[in-house]
Amino acid sequence: MRYRHIVFDIDGTMLDTGRADMLATQETFFQLTGEWRAPEEFRFALGIPNSTVFARLGIEDVEEASLMWEENFSKYHPTIRLFDGIVEILKALRELGIYPGIVTSRRRREFNADFAAFGLNHLFGTVICVDDTPRPKPYPDPLLEYLKRVDGVRQETIYIGDTLYDEQCAHAAEVDFALAAWGAHSREGIRADHHLESPGEVLKLVVDDL
Repeated sequence: MRYRHIVFDIDGTMLDTGRADMLATQETFFQLTGEWRAPEEFRFALGIPNSTVFARLGIEDVEEASLMWEENFSKYHPTIRLFDGIVEILKALRELGIYPGIVTSRRRREFNADFAAFGLNHLFGTVICVDDTPRPKPYPDPLLEYLKRVDGVRQETIYIGDTLYDEQCAHAAEVDFALAAWGAHSREGIRADHHLESPGEVLKLVVDDL
């Protein structure tokens, strides 16, 4: 078995939340500034903690903005879906004796509200949210916290994500990174140890003869 710890990002990796993310950011920015921008102008925010997003947008009270964003995001839940093949690959990993983990830029309450609705929590072991560590991605803290909790070995761990922040977090933690190309909006500047074109290819990370 090549990797014993398979750790997933959520947004853009397991859940297709891109449209909901951009619309919620657009609406929140308009409420706070009165300035209306196209949703695509907020594509940069995908996979980045809300506190970082709104700080970049020049919003002083990022905590208030993040709370507003969560409320707006809930309006777009009907547009969110699981990427095809995610459920099957998670079940396959469990059959191989692997409890996948999660490292996400979502707050714990967001995780409980949004991800739990898909009924997949029982397929995972350890979940690290943005409020579990002092610093978020792209710092290594979230993955280091995951390794600490599972007593994991870096060389036996791989993080699967779709953004530059995910890659930077993994490599800063000295963990291999696999790009979830099925959800990535851009591959520019991302140094992936593995490129996965579909969720089914995750099995290649753990079974040598695939």
